[in-house]
Amino acid sequence: MAIATSDNEQRSRGAAGGMRRLLRMRETGLILIILLLFVVMSFASEYFLTWANMRAMAMAFAVEGIVVVGMTILLISGGIDLSVGSVTALAMVIAGLLFLNGMDPWTASIIAIAACTAIGAGMGFFVTRVGLHHFIVSLAVMVIARGLCLLGTGGRPLGLFTLPPEFKFIGQGSIGVIPVVIVIFVVVVVAFDFMLRRTTMFRKVFYTGSSEKAAAYSGIRTKKVVFLTTTLCSALCGVAGVIYMARFGSAQPTFGIGMELNVIAAAVIGGASLSGGTGTILGAILGTILLSVVSSSLALLDVSVYWQDIIRGSILLSAVTIDHYLNKRRG
Repeated sequence: MAIATSDNEQRSRGAAGGMRRLLRMRETGLILIILLLFVVMSFASEYFLTWANMRAMAMAFAVEGIVVVGMTILLISGGIDLSVGSVTALAMVIAGLLFLNGMDPWTASIIAIAACTAIGAGMGFFVTRVGLHHFIVSLAVMVIARGLCLLGTGGRPLGLFTLPPEFKFIGQGSIGVIPVVIVIFVVVVVAFDFMLRRTTMFRKVFYTGSSEKAAAYSGIRTKKVVFLTTTLCSALCGVAGVIYMARFGSAQPTFGIGMELNVIAAAVIGGASLSGGTGTILGAILGTILLSVVSSSLALLDVSVYWQDIIRGSILLSAVTIDHYLNKRRG
């Protein structure tokens, strides 16, 4: 009888410990906040829980979420990329210009994604070989890429009204009631989440971000890891740019201004550290969903666009402050 009681106590303590660990998880807190916002907004606006608004929110965060995946992996490795918005716009412009000059949209899109991948490789070279900081390199590329967008289009949007329906399908179509954009987004998230958790190659990203010197001493080719994560982030920007082009049927040279704020905020809110070494794809996507719900809520409540920018900036500042506090506690 005493043994049975002891076993029950151990199970109870184990369950209680598991519950405490669950509640401490960043993802659990984000899910609770998102659910709370859903409840509040369902009373605050009759349009919030409509299918049209839910679909619009999902479409809004899905494509940006692809960029968030790349940014999260880069942050975990200890890097950062301020050029994501400009590189995404450049992918649209390159693919759009090639299409308008007679190339089929699929080939044009592949070339655009390859160009963005090359940009990421170039940034990786300057970081790993020249020894410059990610912040400076990506800031320079942000300006250069935006300049190329404006130069190639004369500062005017490219109307791509003759895009074939099968190409537009990837941005505008649905499989049943589920938009294709959401399907692509889920595939990207699941694939990279699995690789980040289960594969040896991507586990090296955590070791590199935690301590690049220690990782190098243990035999990890840290410069190669940083190079690959920088390249991957820009490549996913290229994928997002092509999907945006298919979705809107145009290429906007000014598209993506301020995207880096949303993407970095989503990743940090989800638990990725600006110091490197920590983060999850799931957390980053929950951060993306949270920001999308906040933006949708502010729009439905008719909050001024200027206040929306202030609120988003405040959310980012709060997330970075929490990240700094947690890093100090771990240190």
